[in-house]
Amino acid sequence: MNLAARRSNNLSAYDLCLRAQHLQSWSRGGSAESLRLASRALEIDPWCVFAATPAGECHLRNVRQGWADDPKSEIAEGFRLLRLALSIDGSATLALSMLGRATAAFAGDFDTAREMVDRAVALNANSAFAWELRSFTYELAGQLEEAIRSFERDIRLSPFDPWLPRRFTGMGIALIGLGRFDEAVAAAKKALREKHTSQAYRCLAAALAHLGRDAEARKTVAQFLEIDPDFRISEWVARSGQWRAQMFIDGLRKAGLPE
Repeated sequence: MNLAARRSNNLSAYDLCLRAQHLQSWSRGGSAESLRLASRALEIDPWCVFAATPAGECHLRNVRQGWADDPKSEIAEGFRLLRLALSIDGSATLALSMLGRATAAFAGDFDTAREMVDRAVALNANSAFAWELRSFTYELAGQLEEAIRSFERDIRLSPFDPWLPRRFTGMGIALIGLGRFDEAVAAAKKALREKHTSQAYRCLAAALAHLGRDAEARKTVAQFLEIDPDFRISEWVARSGQWRAQMFIDGLRKAGLPE
């Protein structure tokens, strides 16, 4: 199916999709509005891959970020929408990549997940997003060296991307899992130079704590808690611990983040 078909011939649905894509973010409000717009586009055109893909990702992000009131139903709806996208167009690279990561994160089926993300980058080797999602999938599967190589490829493909903070942070977490703490500090600081995100502060705090740089770790924790004052390690592990290296979780505890 060609790109125009995937994006819908209905101009109203297409406009809603563009607005939904523009609002994709890590903020709860931005994600909710993106989901609302994509869902409206699907009401107009139920076979629009361009709408089903961000809608599915929004549901899964709600779970990853702790925003879901009913995680089970959000996960089920996220999978349904991404599978819908692939039923319409089996070569929809982004939907395939997102489904691969979700399969690793929420189903723990790493073999199937790796097959999906590997197929996605084979279909579009120049997609930075496909390489990013491959990176996270391999990180979930515990293949941290391969995850880092994939992050490096991703960053080379799109060195000025607005999502760089997420990519440097993901790399930093993989480096912590390998015990390469100095490199993890460098990766987290690169992420923070791009944007001050809670994820990057967490990564930096954990790496500093493992290095015994306690004063710097405490300062980083204070900066993190200004952004996310309600964070608790136990709650975060309950919803996402399956895909985080134990070394990273240990670093958060050493840094003094609230349990």
